[in-house]
Amino acid sequence: MNRKLILATVASLLAAASAFAQAQKIAVMDMQGALVNTKDGQKAVTDLRAKYSPKDADLQKRSQELQAKQEQYRKTQNTISETAKATLEREMEALQRGLQRDADDAKQDMEADQQRILQELGAKMIQVINKYAADNTFTAVFDVSGQPNNILFAATAADTRPPAAAPRPLTPRPPATPAPKP
Repeated sequence: MNRKLILATVASLLAAASAFAQAQKIAVMDMQGALVNTKDGQKAVTDLRAKYSPKDADLQKRSQELQAKQEQYRKTQNTISETAKATLEREMEALQRGLQRDADDAKQDMEADQQRILQELGAKMIQVINKYAADNTFTAVFDVSGQPNNILFAATAADTRPPAAAPRPLTPRPPATPAPKP
């Protein structure tokens, strides 16, 4: 008896879920790709490249200088004096530390700028998505670009009701009678 009740309940839940799913409109998009492909996104990418390419060129030049010093050290380490060797080692260590510190600083600055730009563009994009989804009666919009929160829009219960449906009149129900006991 319990098994039949469970099967009937599961069947009715599946039928209800199927009917619910058929009435829903769901959209899936790549938010990062959409942001980069907008005019504002393309301008932001161009501006970031323009801002950080001189710093990148400087870091590459300094890296080449460090490599040249390291090569010079390898070639001459057996023929130069201990004081000259120690001086070259100190110079290479100082160059390496300065290069690493400046590269880390440039990376942090660029990531901060990227986050700021993504937040600004993302806020604008979310407004557009929300308006479009609400106007076109979407139930949900999902982001597949790998963001931590991939739900971009979710309709409220009031948003999902069909506008032409009229409320049914309430009819009083008779009181429930207890089932006879066997």
